[in-house]
Amino acid sequence: MPYPTAAPAADRPTSPLRQELQSRLDSLARAHRVPGAQLAVHTGTHTLSVHTGTADALTGTPFTEDTAVPLGSVTKLGTAAAVLLLTDDGDLDLDEPAAELLPALRPSSEVTARHLLSHTAGLPTGPDSDSAAGTTATRYLSAVCTARSALFPPGTGFSYSNAGYVAAGRLVSEVTGMTWQEALRALLLEPLGIVPAFLGDATPARPVATGHALNTATGLVRPTHQNLAPVEAPAGALLASAEDLVALGRAVIGRSTLLPASVAARMRRPEPAADPGALADSWGLGLALFRQDGRVWCGHDGNAQGTSCHLRADPDSGVVVAFTGNAGGATALWRDLAADLVRLTGIRVPTAPATARRGRAVPLPECAGTYRNGGTEYAVKLDGDGTPTLSVDGDCPLPLVCYPDLSCDLVDPATGRHEPGGRFHRDPATGTIDRLQISGRTARRADTV
Repeated sequence: MPYPTAAPAADRPTSPLRQELQSRLDSLARAHRVPGAQLAVHTGTHTLSVHTGTADALTGTPFTEDTAVPLGSVTKLGTAAAVLLLTDDGDLDLDEPAAELLPALRPSSEVTARHLLSHTAGLPTGPDSDSAAGTTATRYLSAVCTARSALFPPGTGFSYSNAGYVAAGRLVSEVTGMTWQEALRALLLEPLGIVPAFLGDATPARPVATGHALNTATGLVRPTHQNLAPVEAPAGALLASAEDLVALGRAVIGRSTLLPASVAARMRRPEPAADPGALADSWGLGLALFRQDGRVWCGHDGNAQGTSCHLRADPDSGVVVAFTGNAGGATALWRDLAADLVRLTGIRVPTAPATARRGRAVPLPECAGTYRNGGTEYAVKLDGDGTPTLSVDGDCPLPLVCYPDLSCDLVDPATGRHEPGGRFHRDPATGTIDRLQISGRTARRADTV
């Protein structure tokens, strides 16, 4: 379907569409207790953007269109684009063993840059940021890239991995001779007209937003501390605005001069083994792929401490939608706002993968067991009536609902709401359940079946 065109820049202040978007963003931010947020919509010819609220709830600093927000995992899209630019220049080969440049990967000698960017390397997600603070990339990768911690042979499965992007960032540094931040600034951000900002900047060159969390005891929304370890920068250290994300989104659908159309198309091509489960319908090189009304959108989601950021781009129409919010409740705000975009603009933005009808829920007692992804333990147990529950690292268990195709939903005990969780996998040789994939992360069975 054709999408409506936003008003020219000179008319934006009085555009009825802009006023409606502004009113809706203001209202949803209040409802979801989000101090500040941005929405930018590029219709294929024009960009329409609105923003609301404050960048810091304590200081009252205004949230503007230029405010940069911690993007969390949307950073990975920038790292992937940098790798593809180096590949296009002939400085990297997507399918050569990455261990030739990164000796720490040698226990996983078959891992390539393609595997790293598509989360098909079989690497665990990596240690938490507090544990990784102060370590070097070499030590970090040596600790996670072991035969014992491998989740599956490279190129045969999908497991979302920060460690894979730590490795991808090191590839960028090894090839360019620059730090990851310097390389991203030179290769991607400045050519796109984005003023660079990263977590850890002592004197940011632009206004930045603080993440926020709701204190359930007091009912107050208060700033949070970003604890991403420096070594994890390529996986989550970039800050940007919604308008910046539109520029990046246009690049990955071949609508800018930065990425040649053939390179952008390569990023969007689904990788055969990349089945991301509840994260998306498929995965390319740094890009989540979503099916919607006969189109395949691309993009990425990201959450830092107290922020939620989202990017979607349609290669066919050139439409790009970007959202940033500086509180945990901004994820729900994004979903509500995306639903409103259909009514206000005719743009139907996918916020989650398309779900097929999976049939009636079935008992799956054989799924009970212990599964591990690096240092994270997933315990699946059966309660008194045989219903499976999932606990991660000893947290409060959540009920699971299983289906004949081995997919499963997580159930919110307070509301009873079902959220797509992931799926179990069988060993093709024995037929026993040997892996669990939850929220895109695969855990290998650790107990005796």
